[in-house]
Amino acid sequence: MQDHQATASEACDDPAARINATRRVERMIGFYRHLAIYLVINSALVILNLRHPGAPFWSAGPLLGWGIGLLFHALSVFPRQPTRWKQRMIERELQNR
Repeated sequence: MQDHQATASEACDDPAARINATRRVERMIGFYRHLAIYLVINSALVILNLRHPGAPFWSAGPLLGWGIGLLFHALSVFPRQPTRWKQRMIERELQNR
């Protein structure tokens, strides 16, 4: 635990590490903002679409199109997550032997 704290405090002293961390956090905030807007707007579109029972489900177009864009945004912001997840699975598998 102390090793992690020492590493974190050393990183605070490194201006390049601070700039990189700030950029990563800003990118994550941008993604979460994008996700929130996606959810609000598409919820409204689905509700509007469902108010007309006989109409085709046209709101699926924006849901899918924008959803694909949101997926690529997430992949650009969180590229390292699957690696950590894979590493945890490997470690868990080795412990089960």
